[in-house]
Amino acid sequence: MADRPVDGITPFLTIRDQRGREALSFYQAAFGATLVETNAAPDGQRLMQASLRINNGWLMLSDEFPEYDGRHDGTPSGTTLHLQVDDTDAWVARAVAAGAEVTMPVTDQFWGDRYGQIRDPFGFMWSIGAPIQR
Repeated sequence: MADRPVDGITPFLTIRDQRGREALSFYQAAFGATLVETNAAPDGQRLMQASLRINNGWLMLSDEFPEYDGRHDGTPSGTTLHLQVDDTDAWVARAVAAGAEVTMPVTDQFWGDRYGQIRDPFGFMWSIGAPIQR
């Protein structure tokens, strides 16, 4: 698809328990993601790949395919995805309304951001920050 990024880095999440389509709905509701494309696996059940735009960035995801990754133990990595946004409180509130759990309440931080962290329903950590408005 011509709308895909050709440089930079794009996180690609593997969603456990065949909940990829549920994850798409969550990221749309929680972060205002725009679904760009989806591709079903040959089995017609699992999500092979999906591309989303979130806050001018890209996120890709799929259902897990243990037949292609013998080392995957079903536990998300120690990765935190960061969103730099215009209003931390509003973004966190929207994510919580969609089903996220706050793991670090939003507060003003010493480095100049209003910042907090959430865990999404799929076990991934997200940090969300915006410059403190003065």
